[in-house]
Order: sequence, then C-alpha cells, then structure tokens
Amino acid sequence: MKKYFSLVLFAHTIFAMPFALIGFFLAITTTEYQFNWVKLLLMILCMVFARNAAMAFNRYLDREIDAENPRTVIRDIPAGKISAKGALTFTVINSLLFIIATLFINPLCFYLSPVALAVVLGYSYTKRFTPLCHLILGLGLALAPIGAYLVVTGEFALLPIFYSLAVLCWVSGFDIIYALQDEEFDRQKGLNSIPAWLGKKRALQVSGFLHLLAVVFIALPLLYTPLSWFYISGVLFFITLLIYQHHLVKPNDLSKVDRAFFTTNGIASVVFTAFFFLDIYLRNQF
Repeated sequence: MKKYFSLVLFAHTIFAMPFALIGFFLAITTTEYQFNWVKLLLMILCMVFARNAAMAFNRYLDREIDAENPRTVIRDIPAGKISAKGALTFTVINSLLFIIATLFINPLCFYLSPVALAVVLGYSYTKRFTPLCHLILGLGLALAPIGAYLVVTGEFALLPIFYSLAVLCWVSGFDIIYALQDEEFDRQKGLNSIPAWLGKKRALQVSGFLHLLAVVFIALPLLYTPLSWFYISGVLFFITLLIYQHHLVKPNDLSKVDRAFFTTNGIASVVFTAFFFLDIYLRNQF
C-alpha cells in the first residue's frame, strides 16, 4: 500500500480535497439539506478513488516518457518499484470503486461518474496533442467543489460553480509553473505544454493571468451569499500566497519550483478552507 501511495502521490490530495469540503458544506449552509455523515464519507471516498485512478493512469501512460526524462526517471514504474500492469490494475480497481460509491449517493452522481472519469483519465493524453493540457488538469480538479455539492443536493447551482472555476484557473496556473522544469525536454520529445509553446517568460505571464482569474472567481461568492470578514481574510491570504509563488519562480531561476508548487499551494488551499469554515461556524453561532 505504501508503494501505491507513492505512485499516486497521495499527499497531493491536499490541493482538491479542501475545495471538495467547501462544496459539501456550502450545500448544507445554503440549502435546506442536512448534514449526513454517510454522504460525507462517500464524497471523500469518491475523491480518493478518482484521484488514485487518474494519477495511476497518468504514471502508466507516461511510463516510457518518464523513463527518458532525467527529472522523472526515479518515478515508481521506471524505477521498477511498481509494474506497469500493477499500475493499470490499480487504475481499473479505483475507477470501479468510484462508480460504485456514486451509486450509493444519488442517481445524478452515478450517471455523471463516467463523465468525471473521462475527464480525469483523459487528461493524461492531452499533452500529446495540445499545450492546453494544463487546463484539462485544472478541469479535473475543478470537478471537486461542484461534485461535492451534487453529493448533498443532486442539483446544480451557481455558487459551487464559482469555486470550480477558481480551482480550474488556480490549478492550471500552478501546473504551468511546474511544467517549466520540462520545457526543453517537452520540445525535444514533441510533447505539448504552455512553457514549450510560449517559453518560460510568457508561460509565467499566462500563469499569472490564470491566477488573477482564480482570485476573481473565489471572491465572487461574496456577492451572492452573506460572508464575513473571515472569508475575506481567507481570500486575501490566498492572494498573498499566489503572489508569493510567482515571486519564487523566475524564467532564469527554477530552483524554488517545488516550494511554489507543493508547499505554497498546499498551504493556500488548507488555510483558505479553514477561513471558510471559521466563517460558517461564527455565522451559526451568532
């Protein structure tokens, strides 16, 4: 199990899981639906199964590319820690578990489960034909808030879509930063990415624009639901860390990409969500 946690980088659930929790409790606090432990557990399981499937499939599909890239040659399949067949089997099992879990939630989640899988698994193919692959990755994680909202209500609404759009732009932006490390390799191998297409400087500009859009979408709920200064504080903290990660990474200095990618974005996600829950708690208290 430890090997497979390494394969799917389980710690990276810190990016989307907090926003899934936002979507879940947003539904409870803005509709007449009541909190349900079973639905919360099923939502978390769906998040874990879908991400496991997506990450394992990505490692399976990219195994030959990873073996040629000096940066990724140490990944589990090229390093021989897990076989390609094992990774594919893990993908299939988690995909089936995801669909089964949605069956116990509500009909809409079950009917949409193949669509969700198509997005999160299909991302792995996109760098082979479009530099917009970062947006598809962002879309995959952006399903978390709206999907969690659907778990509770079984209905679409505007508010969770704002959070999904924020996640799409945020994730796409920091994935572009991460892809800066492989700019030359991607060009040599005919792979597509924003850095390989536009170069480091323009890629960082695109990333900055996407992060600006993320801020807009994460602030829009203030216009549609009563939120306190705690929520505003969370938005300001989120903005600060977005600015900080762009300060860390320069076109001629990629030495701090890992800090910008994982540490900064992980903290941004968790702290913003903490402010969201603090806002909910205090509103319910007073």
